[in-house]
Amino acid sequence: MVDMICPAPATAWSTTTPRVPLLPYVLLGLASTVMSQEPDAEEEWAAVERRGAHLVTGAAERPFIIHGFNTYWLMSFAADEATRPRVTAAIAEAAGAGLNVCRTWAFADGGYHALQTAPFCYDEEVFQALDFVVSEARRYKMRLILSLCNNWEDYGGKAQYVRWGKEAGVDLTSDDDFFSDPTLKGYYKAFVEAVLSRINTITNEAYKDDPTILAWELINEPRCPSDPSGDTLQAWIEEMASYVKSIDTMHLVEIGIEGYYGPSTPELLLVNPDDYSGHVGTDFIRNHQAMGIDLASVHIYSDTWLPDSTEESHVQFVNTWMQQHIDDAANLLAMPIVIGEFGLSLKDGKFENEFRETFMQTVYNNFLGSWESGMIGGGCLLWQLFPEGAEHMDDGYAVIFAKSPSTFNLLANHSRKLEC
Repeated sequence: MVDMICPAPATAWSTTTPRVPLLPYVLLGLASTVMSQEPDAEEEWAAVERRGAHLVTGAAERPFIIHGFNTYWLMSFAADEATRPRVTAAIAEAAGAGLNVCRTWAFADGGYHALQTAPFCYDEEVFQALDFVVSEARRYKMRLILSLCNNWEDYGGKAQYVRWGKEAGVDLTSDDDFFSDPTLKGYYKAFVEAVLSRINTITNEAYKDDPTILAWELINEPRCPSDPSGDTLQAWIEEMASYVKSIDTMHLVEIGIEGYYGPSTPELLLVNPDDYSGHVGTDFIRNHQAMGIDLASVHIYSDTWLPDSTEESHVQFVNTWMQQHIDDAANLLAMPIVIGEFGLSLKDGKFENEFRETFMQTVYNNFLGSWESGMIGGGCLLWQLFPEGAEHMDDGYAVIFAKSPSTFNLLANHSRKLEC
């Protein structure tokens, strides 16, 4: 029987979800058992903090560089006993390559394995699955960036909020009403409070107090094309960043935007991949000037943004796109930059893995050069890393270490460079 929490936010239960041990697996043709890396009692596991354009952690304020990955479905897989071991495998394999941050969904609005089954109503079993994700991340010394909603319909997103509003009799005309309607904003705020105030049933620690969580992301890839001026989305960002900070003063906050330049910087519109990008209601500089935003978020998908370009053009675009955003984050915003998603799809056969690795190395080199010069901190998160057994979820971007040892080596090498 499914236990629902409605309408109050989730609180701690006396029972806990048992950890599923990771079985020995074969990686890169070598038999190895990944051991957990739970911090010793005497080892400091402190929150990551922002110091201007850099990130630090611990009393000694050691530099913290994000070398991360995306695996969005961890909570969904953790909600099913049959797939839960793959959650551990994904985190453990990433840790084995030296990765230290995972970005994943902390939302599922309606539908299969919904965390939020209706406004103010949350599925306790799915919440316990998220507890497991957070606990396993801690066990392998993996930080988390947890996204709180989706611009797209996958896992519900703003379209589901609009459907709920219409079912409640609210007069709504567009999915973009998510950003302006008071009722829908109330639904979102209630969900945010439920997640941030959640007491983990495994660790008995509130999410808002858990240093395993590096940052909250307001929404994945928000766009509001019904208002190309950007005013609607800007007001929402300002309101929600402030709301998150009113509940949780410890963790960092990022927006989750793709990085398109908007009306506030007309001289930079040509940096965008196309004309349309400057009219979707986002505005990289203005959005990140909102109070409460700590990290400048950018995505990179030249394979879909520049569908007819050559490999050389892709590399050139990545260089220009990254350097402009790095310069602006460092000099105008004075905040770390997070390349929250970057990847290259092999799905249609247009690109081979060799060029995908060239693309990845280009991203890493751009960040590394700026970091080594002392210009900026933050880091990059690959889209996306999968363990074996999850291939059916592959959207063309999945990297599976057991099938791509050269990519494993690329990521491990980048990790070593960041430690120098």
